[in-house]
Amino acid sequence: MDERTRDENLLVVAAVEGYSRRHHVPARETIQTFARQGLLRLIRDNYPVLHTQSLDESVAFAEDVLARAGA
Repeated sequence: MDERTRDENLLVVAAVEGYSRRHHVPARETIQTFARQGLLRLIRDNYPVLHTQSLDESVAFAEDVLARAGA
């Protein structure tokens, strides 16, 4: 696995863990929700911007996407 892929995966993990903690849901449920809404790929696709922000920003990004999707 190259460094970029590893870093994208770490950002996804941070978003999942942060969202789970903030919304008091199990990580497994968060992963399922993110996968259903295409957020796992979307976070990876937006890595160039998101990695320059705080880890909380990846959680806020996920919340915004989910809110817009009505999830």
